[in-house]
This record gives sequence, structure tokens and C-alpha cells, in this order.
Amino acid sequence: MTNLLTLDDLDKRILLQLQQNAAITNQELAEKVHASAPTCLRRVRRLTEDGWIQRQVALVQPEKLGMTLTAIVEITLDVQTSEQLTAFEQLVAGEPAIQQCYRVSPGPDFVLVMLVQDMPAYHALAHRLFSSQRNIRNVRSFFSVHRSKFDTAVPLP
Repeated sequence: MTNLLTLDDLDKRILLQLQQNAAITNQELAEKVHASAPTCLRRVRRLTEDGWIQRQVALVQPEKLGMTLTAIVEITLDVQTSEQLTAFEQLVAGEPAIQQCYRVSPGPDFVLVMLVQDMPAYHALAHRLFSSQRNIRNVRSFFSVHRSKFDTAVPLP
């Protein structure tokens, strides 16, 4: 597997371009990174096979679907065994409204980022997922009133 030390300047330029627009054609990518199209194709294939590129997705505008409420939720479990932490992760993994789940330390056990339609939808989801779980000691929620930055790009050295 390629490591960071073996990523050359061309690999980094390719990754930077693809993080901005993964739908770019190979020819357009080649022009932007100043390489030939066959070279770009080989590099992208290698970067994908080596795990640098996990997947390519389309970012959907949530407001177009009526998803206007972002909640950042701290969850503290009553019992923090490895099995209980994993069980909670499995619980939230199947919930589409939960976009991100982080196991954190110190403080709460988890921080979740949730995207829902409105406050009633949040309450219904929180009740279904959290209130019915015996091992959840505390739920603390914060609601976004303005998102000043959102980026999916990973900074490259």
C-alpha cells in the first residue's frame, strides 16, 4: 500500500482536484493537473486500489429535500464496555438521519451529527433511538442556527 511518503506531487494534485469535483472527466483532470490522460487514469486507479480514494459521491443540497435542522448530539452511556460502545455504534449506523458518529474522549462517549426535517422530526428520532435505550445516561443536543463552513476535502500536505 502506498504511504504518505510515496505520494508524489502529481498524486496530490489529482487528489486535490477529485476532492473538489469527482465527476470531472479524465481528460479534464489531466488538463488541470498537467499530465496525460492515460497517466491520470492509471494514477486514479492506483489511488483507488491503494485506499486513498474511499468512494465517490454526490453531495445533495439538504434544504432541497426539506432537511433544515442540523443537530449535534452528545451521548453518554451508563456502561462503557467495548461491547456496549459497539452496540451503540451499530444502533446508529442504520439510521440515515445520523450523518456522522464519533466515539470521543474525554467527555461524552459519542458525538453525533444529525440532519432532520424539523424539531418534531428530531424529537421523534431522539425518542425512538435514545429514550428507549437503557444504557443511555445522558443526551445533550445543540442545534445549528447557521453553517458558516462545510467542506468534505481532506487537507493534503
